[in-house]
Amino acid sequence: MFDLAARKGVVCTSMPGLAREVRPWRDLRALVGLYRMMRRFRPQIVHTHTAKAGMLGRLAARAAGVPVVVHTFHGHVLRGYFGRLTTAFYRAVERRLGASSDVLVAVSEAVKRDLVALGVAPDAKIRVIPLGLDLEPLAGPLPRGSLRGEARVGDGAPLVGIVGRLAPIKDVDTFLRAAIAVRAALPAARFAIVGDGEERGRLEAESARMGLGGAVFFHGWRRDMTEVYGDLDVVVNCSRNEGTPVALIEALAAGRPVVATRVGGTPDLLGEGRRGVLVPPGDAGALAAAVLDALRGSDEIRARSREGQAYVLAHHSARRLIDDVDALYRELLSRPAAAA
Repeated sequence: MFDLAARKGVVCTSMPGLAREVRPWRDLRALVGLYRMMRRFRPQIVHTHTAKAGMLGRLAARAAGVPVVVHTFHGHVLRGYFGRLTTAFYRAVERRLGASSDVLVAVSEAVKRDLVALGVAPDAKIRVIPLGLDLEPLAGPLPRGSLRGEARVGDGAPLVGIVGRLAPIKDVDTFLRAAIAVRAALPAARFAIVGDGEERGRLEAESARMGLGGAVFFHGWRRDMTEVYGDLDVVVNCSRNEGTPVALIEALAAGRPVVATRVGGTPDLLGEGRRGVLVPPGDAGALAAAVLDALRGSDEIRARSREGQAYVLAHHSARRLIDDVDALYRELLSRPAAAA
């Protein structure tokens, strides 16, 4: 995100110790650093994102006397990530943090319903602000050949892609199992995995073990998303849990057919199947069948893609997100407690 921040003229500070993994000494160092920064900077609003930064940031903000504290749930780790006891602990923490926050933001109605059901906060305390992205570059003609050239995939070969962090919750194993079934029906099909993460080494080894070494290519992190989506014929998301998947918003903006699991906020984004195909999580057979259907390019598939593109350009633009967040901040700052 540093490149984007620099282009927008935003000054970013990297906080030592603030990372995804739980490491008590490093976490304490980050908490103290955040508290000192807030005491020095004196913000009127602190807005946190993600589980670890949300916990440390909100604790530091309240200790520093920040008037308004907001946290956004882009999804959550309160179901499906950890074992029973760890999950129960994190749910208890989020309930306490939710009580100390002025407003919680969910990126979809599904995420909000989930948070209410889990007791994180009452309905009235959670606002829905969908994601907003700079989608215009994806909506026009897209360059073709970058991913294909890197993986030596011919221009006429079907290329199915998955874009995102390589973590257990993303369930890339199901994508690999589906790839075997797709190739059995369509031997020319090839598969692109765009992204990186702690699972990459294991997934590369698993792909080779499954005999997919010549058909699946791991591209790592990419910033040239117009070139990524320009090369993909179908975009897949097979996560076991999601908020609103950024990759699917981008794929829809690019007019690409999408196939995704029915989890989290994904059904809302895909209009319960009107803008993309939904399959059960962990079902490689259903995923493969949907991918093959999408590659056939029927009138129904093309209609879904057109509706998906129109929907995300209207509802997930950066301008709309800015206006929504600006309105929320102004509302919160006008409250008597914030003014005091």
